[in-house]
Amino acid sequence: MRKLLLLFACLAMVAMTSAQTTEIVTNDGTHCRVSFYSPNIVRVTKWASTAAEPQAKSLVVTMQPQSGLNVSKKESGKTVTMTSSQLSLTIDGRTGNIRFAHAGKNLLREKSHAFEMRTEGPDKGAYRVTQTYLLDKDEPIYGLGTLQDGKLNRRGTERKFLEQSNLEDFQYVIQSLKGWGIFWDNYSRADFIDNTSGMTFSAEVGDALDYYFMYGGSADGVNAQMRALSGQVPMFPLWTFGYWQCKERYKSTKEVLDVVRWHRQNEVPIDGIIQDWQYWGSNYTWNAMDFLAEDYADGPQMVKRVHDMNAHLMISIWASFGMHTKAYKQLNEKGLLFPFKTWPQSGLTLWPPRQDYPSPVKIYDAFSQEARDIYWNNLKTLYNYGCDAWWMDSTDPDFFDPTDSDYDQMASMGTWRKMRNAFPLCTVSGVYEGQRATGSDKRVFIMTRSAFAGQQRYGSGLWSGDVASSWDMLRKQIPAGLNYTMTGCPNFNTDIGGFFCGSYNTKGGGSAPRNKQYQELYVRWMQYGFFCPVFRSHGADAPREIYQFGKKGEPIFDAIEAQIRLRYQFIPYLYSTAWQVTSNNDSYLRALVYDFPGDRRVWDMADEFMFGRSILAAPITSPQYTQEKVMREDAMSGWDRKEAKAEGPADVDFTAKKTAVKYLPKGADWYDYYTGQRYRGGQDVTIETSIDRVPMFVKAGSILPLAPVMQYAGERKWDLLDVVVYPGADASFTFYEDEGDNYNYEKGAYSTITMRWDNARRTLVFESRKGQFPGMLAQRQFRVRLVGQADVQTVSYQGNEVSVTLR
Repeated sequence: MRKLLLLFACLAMVAMTSAQTTEIVTNDGTHCRVSFYSPNIVRVTKWASTAAEPQAKSLVVTMQPQSGLNVSKKESGKTVTMTSSQLSLTIDGRTGNIRFAHAGKNLLREKSHAFEMRTEGPDKGAYRVTQTYLLDKDEPIYGLGTLQDGKLNRRGTERKFLEQSNLEDFQYVIQSLKGWGIFWDNYSRADFIDNTSGMTFSAEVGDALDYYFMYGGSADGVNAQMRALSGQVPMFPLWTFGYWQCKERYKSTKEVLDVVRWHRQNEVPIDGIIQDWQYWGSNYTWNAMDFLAEDYADGPQMVKRVHDMNAHLMISIWASFGMHTKAYKQLNEKGLLFPFKTWPQSGLTLWPPRQDYPSPVKIYDAFSQEARDIYWNNLKTLYNYGCDAWWMDSTDPDFFDPTDSDYDQMASMGTWRKMRNAFPLCTVSGVYEGQRATGSDKRVFIMTRSAFAGQQRYGSGLWSGDVASSWDMLRKQIPAGLNYTMTGCPNFNTDIGGFFCGSYNTKGGGSAPRNKQYQELYVRWMQYGFFCPVFRSHGADAPREIYQFGKKGEPIFDAIEAQIRLRYQFIPYLYSTAWQVTSNNDSYLRALVYDFPGDRRVWDMADEFMFGRSILAAPITSPQYTQEKVMREDAMSGWDRKEAKAEGPADVDFTAKKTAVKYLPKGADWYDYYTGQRYRGGQDVTIETSIDRVPMFVKAGSILPLAPVMQYAGERKWDLLDVVVYPGADASFTFYEDEGDNYNYEKGAYSTITMRWDNARRTLVFESRKGQFPGMLAQRQFRVRLVGQADVQTVSYQGNEVSVTLR
């Protein structure tokens, strides 16, 4: 008997030889392994007594455990304590529950875990895996994905069957105001429930419960840990930060070229034009990745002509293929196509779909490396034509009328049920890796409709899908983008104006741009889009080009043009921020808790945010000139055209001044960007607004580099820049430059100039330039001024330190 008790004690708590890893067996037979990957990151893996030790390699995690970590381990009875320089873990050997702490302060506690064995189907023997945690009562949490519910703080969220879709995507990353984060390394559908019983993550299929606990100390810190775990963010090309025009859809090469030509002739800046679907011809040649439609016979020449006008072309590609395409035949021969119902739903292009002509389109198995290689090898046709960027549509992918047998379908890495939510990560990775292997002269630029954790490393940005054209949906984009950013993925944008605007076509098809209600909504949506990394107009039901909204001298046209021109002035600020995203784990869209965690008022503020480190963005998200109309449009019903029409008032004076109340976070003073008026933080302020201005404030202690307006981002060198100082605190800004569109920056071919403002001495210092790259300016001028002052001092800069005093 005594020997049996000793044997049980040994099984109940087994410390492995590595100080970085502890493995125990709990009273119920659960195996619990805890491994330090770094002082800040711990992997927790639990598997049932009836399960084999998990062997699967992560699709997301690229980090290898650091060796030689200074981790101490102490055992006391049935408790194990593991401590690094940043984290202390207390593991209950009886239950396997873990308590995480930093510097003696509790961060998070596990409450319970559960394994429910699957007894049927191809996933038989796997488990539903569930872990519940206990949070502080008022502790805010963020991330998870792009939920379209208008909430920033994810406390109280109860969502079942989290699954990638047109409008919502999930990354399974949560972070807390207390500075911790969790990534659940599971790819199946899951439930996320936060209520009085705890915060629970329950995944539909798993061989084990597998998650990574990260401590960063702040929102930036958690993002940094997530990127250390899953990959850093590569630089987008300089030209991606200009203005992009699109619609559903241009139907000929002439239409595409006419839009770019109009912009050049009328001096409205533009950097990119997007070709949406069906340039390939019929649904039977769906996503052929070639210009097969009659009106695109000169497609390769179109690409060249776009380039001749100093613009770039992004083109639509999908995760599915029509049966007459080369890719379909190659994939079908290898058994690398799924039999799911997807888009399009018929072989004909008529609407509604003719079901007596079944869809000839199938989704490809992106989990297969061979399939991804076939995909890229076919996409190289467009790459060789000179296409600059990829609009990866339906990367969720579209998956209609799903059945249990669909989820049982075997993919290359497991069942569809087990791998479902990692589909976008895998398909995007194939394009990124294919292009990187092909050449390094052109940076990868991908826009994708869906994303999973880790996707930031693949040169991709998420857009929020086919969102409805309504004020409610505009408001929801802000917290959706902020929460997405808080999963470690910084590149988010949305269809400016909303995708489905048919309810505003009150004067006939395509008339929405002349509807007063839609004009106001579109302008305000564009003003929000100004702050996104990709500034892009797109949608169905009506054209979206600026000249559809009026003409120069009319308030709506002028408001749109003003926002585009302002974007180009901000490109030096934005491109320098991009470098901080790549090199320093920064973010473009920053929930206010990033910079003002001590201000409780901002913990759940879903309508204001920081644009980089210096700009407080406070866009107008409710109508001021027309009335709000509730629309019932979404990614599918929008095509039904059954919504009540939005009738706008006949006479609207868009030149009238209005007012808005905005909150200025506590902990800084703020300057109105347009008037220069200074306000103290921690208060609501009432400001004058107009249709052509988006409310924004600059934090006291900021330096803004601004460019002259250009017709495209690389029109001329930044040899003369305005530098505006916002006094009130010391400031620093790192101005970044490189060649703009290759990967030489990864080899050190770039330069930085640090600008420092000494508030007490009223002195701005331009430090000596660091680094160099081919084509770098040897000298330039900075026109320096204090905000609100007309006096400008011109500084000649030749790479050596120079300073200027401003009074």
